[in-house]
Amino acid sequence: MALIAIAADKGAPGVTTTALALASVWPRPVLLAECDPAGGDLAYRFPAAAGGNLDPRRGVLSLGVAARRGIAPNQVWEHVQKLHGGLDVLAGVTNAEQGTGLNVLWGQIGRVLAGVPQADVIADCGRLGAEGPVYDLLAEAAVVLLVSRTELGDVIRLRDRATAFAVAANSRGRRGFGAAVLFVADRRRFASVHGEVDHVLKQTNVPVGIVGAIAHDPKGAALFGGAMGGKLGNTPLIKSAREVAQQLVAGLPAPVGGPAPVGGPAPGQAPAPQATPNYSPPQPQAQQQTQLRPVASGARHSAAQPSATQPSATQEAAPADNWFDAERQQLHERQQSGGA
Repeated sequence: MALIAIAADKGAPGVTTTALALASVWPRPVLLAECDPAGGDLAYRFPAAAGGNLDPRRGVLSLGVAARRGIAPNQVWEHVQKLHGGLDVLAGVTNAEQGTGLNVLWGQIGRVLAGVPQADVIADCGRLGAEGPVYDLLAEAAVVLLVSRTELGDVIRLRDRATAFAVAANSRGRRGFGAAVLFVADRRRFASVHGEVDHVLKQTNVPVGIVGAIAHDPKGAALFGGAMGGKLGNTPLIKSAREVAQQLVAGLPAPVGGPAPVGGPAPGQAPAPQATPNYSPPQPQAQQQTQLRPVASGARHSAAQPSATQPSATQEAAPADNWFDAERQQLHERQQSGGA
């Protein structure tokens, strides 16, 4: 259906959180793809639907291997896994060395993701640097969102990055194709900040406009990883993400018929707008440490997980990580005692 790429310039906040928030409330079938050449972290931060961790070998890396031999858009689903709560994800590379190995394939990966049937694809492209191979993927997107804070220095860097992107897109055959801005700010300041950012952006002829704003909400972001209890759907982060998602979808082509992923919507049908997020964060279980799903960096993977060339819908739970268990126990004790 459509590829929506999300990226940021140096020092910009929360590209991954923004992408996850938008995907969790997207009003049409959606796939979240980690396309950051520097490496993604979904496989380490969030539990899989079947328990344990996502398999980092199955995702963009295995898709890239398949793309070398030629791949059709509907075959992307063979490399997809599910997060706890049911969100479909394409796990990213785990380090910059793997990302470099895909340099000649980012454009092809972008074309495949842009053609995925029966689902929009939200691609987390991380922080952009000088023009490079990942711009090949960005040039295939229907929408490119640049996330930025609203301080003057951040907005000026954003303006420069938008200029560089417009030039890169033009050199790849996308004449007149510019980025859209998604700024991060306190929800109470959305209206005033919008005018300030728009004023700076209009000081150049770059084709860039403001699509909306995401609330700066550290507590809401923490809920995604199950760091504390609470209702994710009531947070400023999710409320603002829902507004942005509705606006973006309104400007995208309508869904067309075609093959649907296993367990996905019927051809030509899209779900109604979500009242609650598609992603459900795991809840702390301080009294049952062995049942915790390790989501911290460094968590171990089960040896029984499938390889990239033999994906399976069933994954065995990975053993709990001692470091992670200790950290979660300390967090729970601080929360119970009212500490920070």
